Amino acid sequence: MYEIIFYDKAKSQLKKLPVNLRHRIFQSLERIKIRPYHFIKRKEGTPYFVFRVGDYRIILDIRKQKLIIFVVELGPRKKIYKK
Repeated sequence: MYEIIFYDKAKSQLKKLPVNLRHRIFQSLERIKIRPYHFIKRKEGTPYFVFRVGDYRIILDIRKQKLIIFVVELGPRKKIYKK
């Protein structure tokens, strides 16, 4: 099972979200701990992956050898893809 670690930027973005959305994101991340590649897609042009939770997107960096999922960034779909 993978371990989930939040980068500082992702933590600050998560704190700004409403409580019910935060809870939904945590539940979704718990679900992907066993088989993450079943739920995610590769972000084009980067080494990262994208995980969809409603209208929000979570950018992930997965280290397969160490079984770690890093949450790099999260936000609404419109803002996350502009970078």
